[in-house]
This record gives sequence, C-alpha cells and structure tokens, in this order.
Amino acid sequence: SVLYEMLVGEPPYPGATAQAVLGKIIAGKAVSATEQRPSIPANVDAAVRKALEKLPADRFTSAQDFAKALGDEHFRYGEDVAAVVGAGVGPWKRLTMAMTTVAAVFAVAFGWSALRPEPPNQVERFQPLANFQPEQPANLLPDGSGMVFRRVDQGVSAVWLRRWDELSPVLIPGTEGVVSQHGPEPSPDGQQVAFIVAGQLRVVPLLGGVVRTLSDDAVCCQRWGPDGFIYYRSAAVGNIDRVPAEGGEVETVTQRDGDFGDPHGDFQVLPDSDVGVFMTFGPNPPPRIVAQRLSTGERKVLVPGMKPYVTATGHLLFASRDGQIMAATFDAEAMELTSPPTPVVEGVAINASPYPRYVVSESGELLYQTGTGGAGLVTPVWVERDGAAREIDPGWSVAANAPSLSRALSPDGTRLALSIPDSDGGIDVWVKQLDTGPLSRITFEGTSNFRATWSPDGQSLIFMSNRAGDTDVWRKRADGSDTAELVLARGGALIQEALYSPDGTWLVFREGVNQNADIYAVRLPADSAVVPLEVTEFQERAVSVSPDGRWLAFDSNRSGPNEIFVRPFPEAGASLQQVSADGGTEPVWAHSGRELFYVNGANELVAVQVSTDPSFTAGEQEVLFSVAGYARNPAYALYDVTPDDQRFMMLRIGEAGATDADLVLVQNFFEELKRLAPN
Repeated sequence: SVLYEMLVGEPPYPGATAQAVLGKIIAGKAVSATEQRPSIPANVDAAVRKALEKLPADRFTSAQDFAKALGDEHFRYGEDVAAVVGAGVGPWKRLTMAMTTVAAVFAVAFGWSALRPEPPNQVERFQPLANFQPEQPANLLPDGSGMVFRRVDQGVSAVWLRRWDELSPVLIPGTEGVVSQHGPEPSPDGQQVAFIVAGQLRVVPLLGGVVRTLSDDAVCCQRWGPDGFIYYRSAAVGNIDRVPAEGGEVETVTQRDGDFGDPHGDFQVLPDSDVGVFMTFGPNPPPRIVAQRLSTGERKVLVPGMKPYVTATGHLLFASRDGQIMAATFDAEAMELTSPPTPVVEGVAINASPYPRYVVSESGELLYQTGTGGAGLVTPVWVERDGAAREIDPGWSVAANAPSLSRALSPDGTRLALSIPDSDGGIDVWVKQLDTGPLSRITFEGTSNFRATWSPDGQSLIFMSNRAGDTDVWRKRADGSDTAELVLARGGALIQEALYSPDGTWLVFREGVNQNADIYAVRLPADSAVVPLEVTEFQERAVSVSPDGRWLAFDSNRSGPNEIFVRPFPEAGASLQQVSADGGTEPVWAHSGRELFYVNGANELVAVQVSTDPSFTAGEQEVLFSVAGYARNPAYALYDVTPDDQRFMMLRIGEAGATDADLVLVQNFFEELKRLAPN
C-alpha cells in the first residue's frame, strides 16, 4: 500500500473513513498502478498487485521475495493490465526500485508494530508469603516489586521486607516495636517506610538507617501524599493530621465534628488535585467514604464503605462490610461518583474493628487477605423462648472483640449497654435505645472500657477500664452527662467483671482469668473490707446474683468440666450446690427469681425451675433452643433476659473467618478493574 501510494500519489483504496476503505478492499476489483501511471514497469505493477491480494496465501511470503520481484523485469503475476510502456529497465533503475521497495516494506512492518494497540497485561494471582497470620498487616511497594509487613519473630515485633525476586523476607532495622494494626506504609519512591511505635510516627529507610520521629500523637492509618506530607490519624483527637515527610510542623487536615464525629482514617490526597478521600470509622453511622476539598474544607459523603483508594484508572475502590472490594468511577473535581459501585473482589478479610485487609499499589497490584466478610460483626437480636429470632434494629450490627465483648439490658429493658471496639483495637461502652433508637458513646478515656452493668435504678453504669493504668471498676451516668469516677481499685489485680447486688449495697466482682479467676464482694462504699466468696485453686467465673439478693450463681471447673453452681450470698464458705450435670456456663437469673438460665455442654440454652425460699432448690430443667450461631464466652454471659423473662437479647455472630489466613497477590489488577467496572 505504501509503495503503491509512492508510485501513484494516492492509496490503492481511497476513502473518507475506515469503513469506506474496508468496503472497497472487500468489494473492489484488483488495483493496478500501471492503469494510473503507464510509465510504471510491468514487473513492478505485477509485484504490487500480488502484494495487495486479499488472501494472505496469495501474497509474497517474505519481504525478500517482494524485493526480488520488483527488481526482476521478467516477473509477471496474473493477467497483464497494460502493455509495457517505454524502454527496457536498466540495472541502475532496477536497483533503485528494489532498494525503495525494501525500505517501503520495512516501513510498513515497523509502522504496524508501532501503531497497533498493545495487548493487555495478563492478570495473575499468587500467594506471596507462606504461614501468613491475621495479625500481620501488609502493604505493597509502589512499583509492585514487593511488600512490607509486620511480623513477630522470637517475641520481637518489627517490619519485614519481601521482594518478589528474593526467596525470603528480611527484617528492616530500626522498626522493632511496631504495633500498628494498619500496616507499614512505603514511601512513593519505595525507599522508606512509615510505621508507628508507642504512639510515635516514625520513618526509616528500607535498607535500614537513621530513624526519624515525625509525631508523638499517631495511632494508625498513615499514608504518604504526593505533596511531601504523611497523613495519619491522631491518637488524642481521632482526626487526620499531616506532617512533612522530612519532619516539621504538624497540621490538622480534617475535623471530627457534626455528622463527621466518628474517628477518621486512610486519608489519600489525589495527585495534582485539591481533593482527598478518607473514611469515618463508625459505628454510628456505619463506616463511610468521604471526599474533602483541602482549600475550603468542603466535605461530601460518597458511599458507605471502608479504606478508600483512588486509582490511576479513575476509580474509587473501597471495601464493604461483607468483605467485598467495590469499584465506582469517580469525578474528583466534582467529588462525586459517576457510576454505581460494582463488586470486583470477594472474600476479603474484615477484622473485628471492623477494618478490611487489602492494599492497592500505584502500579496496579492488589494484595489482600482472605476471610469471610461477616467475621468480626455481631447483630443484636431478640430470641423468643422457642428460638424464633428477629433483629432488634434491622440492619444494625456492631464490631465484635471476643475477649471484651459484653452486653447488659437496663432494668426496665429499654436500653442496651454494649462494649464496641474501635479501629485501633481499643474498646468503649455504648448505650442503645431499644428497639430503633440512637446509639450513644459513654466512655472516652482509656483504651479498654468493657463489661458494663447497670445500677439497680438504671441511672448509671459500672464497667472495667484501664484509664488509670490498672483494670479497675469505674462508674458513670448512663446518659454520659458526668465524669467517670473510680469505684474499686485492687492495686494491679486484673478485675474482669463486676455488678451490683439488687439492693445496691454490695459490689460483686471477679479477679483474674483461667485458674486464677476468683470471686469477691465488697460492701459499698468500697473502702470497706473485701469479702472472699469463691477463692480456690479452681476457676470461678460468670457471676450472677439472684433478684432477692440471697444467692450467687457462677460456673466453675471444680468438677472437671465447667458446671453451674449456686451458693448463699454474701456468706463466705456457705453450702454449695451443683445445678448442671453435663456441662454448664453463663448463668443468668430470671427476674422472677423462679428460673435460672444457663448454656449446657451441648450448646443449648436451658431454663431451670428453682425455689429460693427458705433454701435453694433446683427442679425441672427445660432445653429452650440451640445457641449455635450466637456469641459465647464461658467466662461471662453474652446474653440477657427481658424483664418479663419471655425473650432473650443475644448477639448473632457473622460467619467465621478462614482458619488459615491466606494472602493473595493480584498482578495487573487494573486490567481486571477496567474490565469489571469500565470507565
């Protein structure tokens, strides 16, 4: 085609559009350069006609053959279209034509190879790290050549580097003591890593070197910006601060106020833009993705979700609470999504915070941990005595932290106190107005506030807190209007549960875990002598006091497996009766005092008919329903009963996560992203 146009002055199949040209090629007759320029030698015209055949089998098999035909004055192909015109072709002219033709043929070949679209890169999946554990948050190097992750080795927590061209990871010197659950963050040039130790935001070269401390008030979610700043969540306030990566003055970027009062995290500044995106952690409202204009502070809620990334493909990526990575096209200038969110990856692990385990590199790689999305969430439900269940507030779930998860219905049954973890592993007490009322945070100090129980009048809560260093008992009004006050401190002893006696004159509490778990009581105010109730070589846990204040129920392993026992209160060393026979945990008294509920060894809720006057007697036992699928803790009852004793408040758990935490690397993920969510 190029040679024909060089000889004639126009293409062999001219047309205004590509479709018009294609139509002439398919339907048109064979072209002849000699018809347009009679001076063209017959062998050249024949060679061009052969080279323009529609079927590849009819053309020359190589550029060498094409050039040979152009230089051979005797070459003919098919029927001659025109007579040979002019004198014979001399050797110099033949050589010139041959060289011109070779150049033209190679130009065509090169042009085609240069201009044709590159095939898309192949999407590939790998498991880049053996024996990966859920507590090892990881991140990708910006160019996708490797990963950094937190690992505990021989008791030392540090950041490790694994490059794909190396067989084994190596420890990054200077990162010892890292505790952040949100993963180390590599710099945009892949030469440094930011991490958090004891509330300090630090930076160190990947190969080791001088460690720089940039902030003393960091808790999580650090990200490098293209503007030379590192953005992170402050520990004291929970908003987004930023600091120059080389060190300097700290600036506040987002404010926790109004509808954005929940903690902020994962702030990403878009390149060459005045816009950033971040998430609010919840729990009320649930986690959301927010866009903010840095120059004005204008904010827009984009979509419910967690951990946003804006990619070079023009997509906003985020995780849903059911373990999916979602993608939507995003107009950064307008701070708006321009397409509905589409799921692009499923089965991403969501931890108890809840917080998703995935990262995306600038070069288009995806790294995520597998697991079932529902893990780490519990849904409060009402359960009738026949086992029928319904959600208390449809669609309302809360994050679960198994060791400190707790619940307590108010004496009138209209409010529910819950311990809810935050994104940093801390936990606070919240109160929910039942059924569909607001959820209000009650505690703000300390990193662990758990197992709240109500005062007999329903006006205040007592709970365990580490705000003063040790785990002590504190009290605060249930509406959160006052300052918490210390009720009981035991000089370093680990207090794990506490409750009032029904008349409010005693505080019953349990110290220790496992075999060190023992039960005590103190008459209020708590400066009086502590009375040991069950202090043995066995474990005594899950304390419950009868409505008349005369009997104490608890579980103990003194008979081998855990069983339910009842003894008089507050007499120490008084008689002891075993209620369960085939295993028993989590005793709760009915408000009537005529029943005692517990969970048996078959994972069923049992109702025991009891008499407490003049002495305790256990009668008929009835299995009510299976508690499989509801949160359990043998050390502390995770259910409660309504004032009429006809239904139970229970915490329905999400599906359990994968037992083996697999880490999945998706290379060239952006190709899959463009296919699943076209922009």
